[in-house]
Amino acid sequence: MSARELPKVAIAQHLAQQICALDAARLPDAVRHKCEDLLVDVVGLAITARNEDYVRSALASCEDDGPCTAIGHARTLTAADAALVNGTAVHGEDFDDTFEGGPVHAGAVIVPAVLAVCERHRLDGAAALLGIAVGVETMCRLSLVAPTLTHKAGFHPTAVFGAMGAAAGVGAALKLSPPQLVDALGTAASMASGIIEYLAEGAWTKRLHAGWAAQSGLKAALLGRAGFVGPRTVFEGVHGFFHAFAHTSDGDFAALVGDFGQRWVTETLAFKAYPCGTMTHPYIDCARRLAARGIKADDIAEMVCDVGEGTVHRLWEPLAAKQRPANGYAGKFSTPYCIAAGFVRGNVGLGDFTDAAVRDPRVVALAEKVRYRIDPQNPYPRNFTGHIRATLRGGTVVEERQPHMRGGAHEPLTRADIEQKFLLNAQHGGWSADRAVAVLRLLNAAFNEPVDLSALRTHV
Repeated sequence: MSARELPKVAIAQHLAQQICALDAARLPDAVRHKCEDLLVDVVGLAITARNEDYVRSALASCEDDGPCTAIGHARTLTAADAALVNGTAVHGEDFDDTFEGGPVHAGAVIVPAVLAVCERHRLDGAAALLGIAVGVETMCRLSLVAPTLTHKAGFHPTAVFGAMGAAAGVGAALKLSPPQLVDALGTAASMASGIIEYLAEGAWTKRLHAGWAAQSGLKAALLGRAGFVGPRTVFEGVHGFFHAFAHTSDGDFAALVGDFGQRWVTETLAFKAYPCGTMTHPYIDCARRLAARGIKADDIAEMVCDVGEGTVHRLWEPLAAKQRPANGYAGKFSTPYCIAAGFVRGNVGLGDFTDAAVRDPRVVALAEKVRYRIDPQNPYPRNFTGHIRATLRGGTVVEERQPHMRGGAHEPLTRADIEQKFLLNAQHGGWSADRAVAVLRLLNAAFNEPVDLSALRTHV
């Protein structure tokens, strides 16, 4: 597209018009319920991570205090810093929601950004609900425009799509006009960032990506509201967002704006059963079922997994490093380790991703027997499946398959499941059962009241 071929109405303008036509009171019940689930899950995850070293580092980096809540902490922050700290905490244990078509983790970006701006500007629950719904929908749909290409280009989709989604969500909560929202989206693209080199040695930067995207989108929305001009051809332009982060300008933009506000992909958002990389989950299920059949780790000669090609560079290679993760965080992105941990220990929880846990000789010995082969028919990223073919020492072959991710669209968690996860996460974060139950009660009514997060602060 040359300068003389610029569209009369750009994609960002279409999207802004669609967003501004929405009303919180008219959201489908399924979308409202999903946003309620998301709020509960996100707050529980922020609490569970509140004492972790990476959260303390993020909090210590914030130089200015303000009126906004850092969940689980006594100190209050500016809106941007609250979004940064809370987003980092929510995504930090890799236990947050997933959109399977992306994959992206929307809740850790959108909820902290929207809550921060609502708290700062004293907005009501309806504004928060609309902002969360719009932000999640925008972020998830962006991931469908050029599937897998952002990861292949070396970027973290949650980070780059998150900045745009947060700008849309915060803009909706603040009731920006269509031109203001176009400017916000145009500006957010220049704030988007997040490379995936954390995979090399289990560095902390992936944890930061959600928080950085949250504060970037929030700031972009405020700039748009103030009249700061961004490029309206931000999505389809020859130097635009997808050219930069997916190396293409020919994506499926109908996936973004085609039926926005009429059909909600937000309804399909998945909640995690295990605190690790989403695509490992079906393989953990398979490993647990193999162990439940009475097979012993010492009896296994090798385990071969059929996988989608798009998962290999993040979860399988270099294979030797994935079989022996450098630290607990690296273990979250190692399918061999997650399989072995699920098989040996019978489950995979937060305690399975410490530095000591990933060095357990029993688990390492089994992980070194796990390898993969690419299945060209694997449906990733449209669906996350699992398959393990285990060959025993006597030559017997046993197999297990998982057709989808538990907690996703095919087998969603119930509200009771999500509330139980919240209570367990709050306990892990050091909160009493009574306090957790009281906060859960407040969260379940949050979209009906003015936004007040003071109950989420703590002096302990």
